Amino acid sequence: MLTRKSFFSITVAAAIAVLFCTVGIYAGTEVKDEIRMENKVYEKHTKSIMVFTHKKHMTEYAEKHPDLYKNGCGECHHKEKDGKSIPLKDLKEGDEVKNCIECHKIPGYIEKKEAKKKNLDEKQIRQYHANAVHDNCQDCHKKYNTKMGLKSKDEGYAPTKSKCKTCHPKDKKK
Repeated sequence: MLTRKSFFSITVAAAIAVLFCTVGIYAGTEVKDEIRMENKVYEKHTKSIMVFTHKKHMTEYAEKHPDLYKNGCGECHHKEKDGKSIPLKDLKEGDEVKNCIECHKIPGYIEKKEAKKKNLDEKQIRQYHANAVHDNCQDCHKKYNTKMGLKSKDEGYAPTKSKCKTCHPKDKKK
């Protein structure tokens, strides 16, 4: 038979367990305002680590230019189905997403010349993690620059391959 004291102890323990579980679930899906694009699968980074401004992209760009973000979060986040990349259009902030490296499994970047020597097609090139990430960012940046009529020397120009130092400044913090 439970005494009042033991009933109270069990109730408090259960409440604490529920609190920790709730916090743990929320913490696992928290979206940081800025995401350091650093991955431990790389033994050494050859360029400085880029910091992706997730919140800025969602507020300053996506909300102001919805025509460039027709797929919502799916502009960046996607899955593969039947050999095709399918945007995850229905994602909401806080939903679980995979890290890019989970699908684009080869650490590093392969130059176009090297890929051509190896007879790699676009899908094979995107198996390289850095190629997939760069392509994802650069495609969107190109659309934005075209829409806004921006050239590489203009203020507000979204960086593409020709402006590597914008995302990877010389001061390397590896």
